[in-house]
Amino acid sequence: MSYVIGIDLGTSAVKTVLVDRKGKVVAEHSESYPLSQPKPGYSEQRPEDWVDKTVLSLRLLMEESRISASEVEGLSFSGQMHGLVLVDGEGAVLRPAILWNDTRTTAQCHRIVDTLQEKLLRIARNRALEGFTLPKILWVQENEPKVLEQAALFLLPKDYVRYRLTGQYAMDYSDAAGTLLLDVAGKAWSKDILDAFKLPHTICPPLVESFDECGTLRPEIAQQSGLLPATKVFAGGADNACGAIGAGILEEGQTMCSIGTSGVVLSYEERKEVDFEGKVHFFNHSEQDAYYIMGVILAAGYSLTWFKDTFAPEISFDELLSGIGEIPAGSGGLLFTPYIVGERTPHPDADIRGSFIGMDAGHKLTHFARSVLEGITFSLRESIDILRASGKTIDRVVSIGGGAKNETWLQMQADVFNADIVKLESEQGPAMGAAMLAAYGCGWFPTLQDCAKEFLRESRTYSPNPTSAVQYEKLFGLYQRIYGATRELGQGLSKFRGA
Repeated sequence: MSYVIGIDLGTSAVKTVLVDRKGKVVAEHSESYPLSQPKPGYSEQRPEDWVDKTVLSLRLLMEESRISASEVEGLSFSGQMHGLVLVDGEGAVLRPAILWNDTRTTAQCHRIVDTLQEKLLRIARNRALEGFTLPKILWVQENEPKVLEQAALFLLPKDYVRYRLTGQYAMDYSDAAGTLLLDVAGKAWSKDILDAFKLPHTICPPLVESFDECGTLRPEIAQQSGLLPATKVFAGGADNACGAIGAGILEEGQTMCSIGTSGVVLSYEERKEVDFEGKVHFFNHSEQDAYYIMGVILAAGYSLTWFKDTFAPEISFDELLSGIGEIPAGSGGLLFTPYIVGERTPHPDADIRGSFIGMDAGHKLTHFARSVLEGITFSLRESIDILRASGKTIDRVVSIGGGAKNETWLQMQADVFNADIVKLESEQGPAMGAAMLAAYGCGWFPTLQDCAKEFLRESRTYSPNPTSAVQYEKLFGLYQRIYGATRELGQGLSKFRGA
């Protein structure tokens, strides 16, 4: 029997999955690592923690599965997007990685817009937002110039881990598209953007396809991980691109909703000329010469985690959500906006913050818990509507991540989106997408679509409840008014944060 491994390098943990030729997950393991927030708005991690925990997770995965290392043909990666890792000429990390959810770079975003103007959307196809990589590079340029002078390359999180495993530098197109330095349609680093900010062209790593082989394991890494030095290592992709592959979003008309720390609505796109005016993200897919359009909310599952940790730390998530099915749609007139760390789609606003609207003395913990889920889903619906406005038909959505683990939430998505929601039989998300890239790279299948047909199976479909769908349509109209009503308040209150 032959196997491949998918590695998903997330914000809070690295997950490894061992998958056979039928797409069955034989074993999986996860190792967490810390997040550092030294100042309000800052979010950093030590790249060495990623490497150490990835190698440990691989070793424990192999030990638990009891599979011979000789049977593992290859591995690939899914990685948290946008994070900035700067390395010197010897490959040594120069400073902690600045992550996707770091919001210190508002001034640098303004600089990008002022400098590039209409060129930005024409070349990079995305707005300048705090989460992207170029603003982080410019922050280092302005605040830590000696660090940038020492930098030989910038890498994204998974690319640094892969370099440590293989000794080879590379970055795939799906992850490079989230840097604001890539000519997305031209699939090349943009000389215009690099020159505009006096950045050396040599700071950009070589570009590859997500399924390209990027070497084999270093002997010492192979020994530590329980694998063989001959194990093939493939480039991998951005977590959202890999999540799309793992959900089978590989053809026009297919859409997914992924609810993890952040929340994503993603749809496959073949037209590289389509112009969304920066309202949603437009990135290269891990499928060759394809794209995906994506709306992102920054605090999806994170809003639920924050709520539980703050107001019900003594109970489990299952207990917290156990009674939400008994609460009618609308949570008894209570609305929640998940802007607790700012927002991205459709409101690129680092200052806005979340709110509960409509609280009264009759509301209990369960009302609040349900309203948090509804608020997250309403926010995702705003991205669905942008895609529909572009001419896309969205009547079927594959749901993955935390939002696919609760039946009430799955039905809520169907009612709020007014679309069928599909739950997969074995939902591994980005980790499965990474494994599929390895399987395709190893030559197991002629196309990624063929791999998806073999690996992915649907479990259940949730169709909209007509009564609830009508109720949610009315509530959604109210929800959309909250941002405009609270924007100035958020700006005013921002002066008091961190005090």
